[in-house]
Amino acid sequence: MQINRNPLHLSILIFFLFVAPGGSANAATEESELFAINCAACHGDNGDGGIGIPLALPDFLASVTDDYLFKTIRHGRPGRIMPAFQHLDDEQTWAIVRHIRSWSSGKVKLSPEGAPGDPEKGREIFARYCARCHGPLGKGGAGTGINFTRLHDHPVVAPGLNNPGFLAAASDQIIRTTLLKGRRGTPMLPAAKMGLSSQDVDDVVSYIRSFEKELQRPTKTAMVPAKPTLIATSTDSFAETVENIRQAISEKRLRIIRQHYLDDGLVAQGEENKKQLVIHFGSIQQINTLLTIDPRMGLFLPNRLTVMEQDDGKVMVTAVNPLRFGALFNNANLEHTSRELYKIYSAILEEVSE
Repeated sequence: MQINRNPLHLSILIFFLFVAPGGSANAATEESELFAINCAACHGDNGDGGIGIPLALPDFLASVTDDYLFKTIRHGRPGRIMPAFQHLDDEQTWAIVRHIRSWSSGKVKLSPEGAPGDPEKGREIFARYCARCHGPLGKGGAGTGINFTRLHDHPVVAPGLNNPGFLAAASDQIIRTTLLKGRRGTPMLPAAKMGLSSQDVDDVVSYIRSFEKELQRPTKTAMVPAKPTLIATSTDSFAETVENIRQAISEKRLRIIRQHYLDDGLVAQGEENKKQLVIHFGSIQQINTLLTIDPRMGLFLPNRLTVMEQDDGKVMVTAVNPLRFGALFNNANLEHTSRELYKIYSAILEEVSE
């Protein structure tokens, strides 16, 4: 058989053999992989939610534009779990948007634009009908995403509306559509079922948009990021330091949950370094509170201190700095509890370093 070696013919043949049949499939695979890498850990493999809110809800996908999804990925939700994925370029971000959109067979159906609203009237309506879920200042409900196993007031935590990321992504028309239609699968009811008129909705939209003025006000000078670890040098021997820590934990009305050698499981049993000990401590209430605010806190719970005797005989006590948790998890709700936890760690370290 004679092969036609015309370059154009060869190019067409290669396209149909290798590109055309699987082009869309390859694109879909790339889109799903980008979602799996960047989004699935929080929103679930199929968008069913978890730490992050569900994305595959039909009412959600029918009421948000691709531009809204793009800006949400790009800007995130400062202080509300969702980080800003600024490391993704435009092409990668749009690929994730297409993957999310693939869960819906319907088109985006936005309600017509409304009339100018009265933000002061909107404030009153928001306080009566919206604040119970979204918070009195619109900062969002406490907790994260879908509440699978823990007891909460609502099955889906209401997102923050008084948030620069949300306000940058959501148009007035999107907010209005959400208010009018509600969100099946969440506690969000349509406006009509709450007894709200179209004008009431426009007033609430105007109030939500007014949050931008508050966010644009000058803020205090940013604080220097907290150091990642807390370190203290003990003036006592290794054994005395361990005992002092145990006593200090008890005085804080916390309990020792367990302790183990630092290299436990990494070396043969009996060969562990007996001068490197990890002490886990806390209380059920404390652990429950932190996990309620953010399940990812499980990475650092129970609380732990590491005691190590160095080659020169000095005994060091180290711990992760709780003041880093809020920034690490992009969760402003951790701020208060992190400060309380920092006080506990600091008090214990002061006891052993006196």
